[in-house]
Amino acid sequence: MAVAQKAFEKKVDTSADSDKEMQPKAVYERDFDRRGGKKLENKVAIITGGDSGIGKAVALHFAREGADVAIVYRVHDEDAKETKKLIEEKGKKPLLIKKDLTTEAACKEVIEEVVQKFGKLNIVVNNIAVQYPTKNIEEITEEQLLTTFQTNFFSYFFMTKHAIKHLHDGDTIINTTSVNAYKGNAKLIDYSSTKGAIVAFTRSIAQTLAEKGIRVNAVAPGPVWTPLVTSTFQGITPEEFGKNVPLKRPGQPAEIAPAFVFLASEDSSFITGQVIHPNGGTIVNG
Repeated sequence: MAVAQKAFEKKVDTSADSDKEMQPKAVYERDFDRRGGKKLENKVAIITGGDSGIGKAVALHFAREGADVAIVYRVHDEDAKETKKLIEEKGKKPLLIKKDLTTEAACKEVIEEVVQKFGKLNIVVNNIAVQYPTKNIEEITEEQLLTTFQTNFFSYFFMTKHAIKHLHDGDTIINTTSVNAYKGNAKLIDYSSTKGAIVAFTRSIAQTLAEKGIRVNAVAPGPVWTPLVTSTFQGITPEEFGKNVPLKRPGQPAEIAPAFVFLASEDSSFITGQVIHPNGGTIVNG
């Protein structure tokens, strides 16, 4: 499996999947967001895929609410450093970890590094994802399927597995799924399948951990203007990308991050095994 994955990754250009290359730029914070509060004071959070996109916005919002943040990323050093700088401006010193999370060993190493650095762990945000559009299922190779599931689902499973022993009553796990888990996507079959698996995983592990007081929830964004989108669908405009939702536009990462703050804080103390749907008005009944 490892050999097949490496062979596939050589064919994938990830250089464009970066904040630096985006036009127009994504919005990670709004003016009124910057006021912040202390909803996550004295909490330690780990965010996978936290260098850009939704993960970056979540990292900034968490830091503003008082959390110490560890950001795990795979490729883009410049994006990670820029996110680190913005967090430092909020008075926090984030931990950056460059790691490929497609193996259990890597996930375990990340959890241990975060706990060693901060002395504890309270919030796990499983957010990392890749997507590779195809015209039909015949175009999806074994290598692509493995890469998509190892990144989008296996990492969530193993990060959770190795985080649990460090989590206690009141701590939380938040998984990023997608509107595509509910409505499907003809061009993102394998990606959508991983997002469906994340929903089932969230509901199942929430039941397992409820007796320990550890809450597990998910966020299922609709179209959101991120580097992953602009690198996947090169040349697409915000108007095109968001035209099929009732609000007729994509969301910005800054509009998705507050859902994560809510689920990570005591504001959602009676919520577990659920999914929040910031998707521009699409009704999914799920």
